[in-house]
Amino acid sequence: MSLYSDVVPPEWIDYNGHMNVAYYVLAFDHATDAFMDFLGMGPTYRKSDNCSAFVVEAHVNYQRELVAGNPLCVTTQLLGFDTKRIHYFHRLYHAEKRFVSATSELMVIHVDLAERHSAPMPVAVLDRLGELMAAHIQLARPPQSGRVIGVRAKPAAATPTMAVVRPKARVRGQR
Repeated sequence: MSLYSDVVPPEWIDYNGHMNVAYYVLAFDHATDAFMDFLGMGPTYRKSDNCSAFVVEAHVNYQRELVAGNPLCVTTQLLGFDTKRIHYFHRLYHAEKRFVSATSELMVIHVDLAERHSAPMPVAVLDRLGELMAAHIQLARPPQSGRVIGVRAKPAAATPTMAVVRPKARVRGQR
């Protein structure tokens, strides 16, 4: 499902000549706004119900660069939800060449703004999520979802051995 598209403006380009990481996050944020509107939790909902969705975790994976003037589009896949949380996945594509430029996995929590605390989503939103989940359950899970970042240690056999040189102990008064 694609709800957001744009063209990379020149001001989104960094000194390396490609789209800056901050603007990938901004594009994903615009896609999230469109997704929340689609679910019925956009600005009108915020005003009428004094509730909103806050991002509590996000993982971005950069795969291929975009440059100024490239058309982009973002697709959204629902991965799961419960009464208070929505787990979803964005893919940012070059809109003409159709390669994936970046992905973003997000978790949002529904918040009562008066209490500034999590609260259950309205039944109408949960029903919409249920309908969307029924359609998206058929989709393959994105390979980037659920990834952990870190430097993986190499197996002992693959690690080159290093000689450890230890200084000789000195006896006081000797050189």
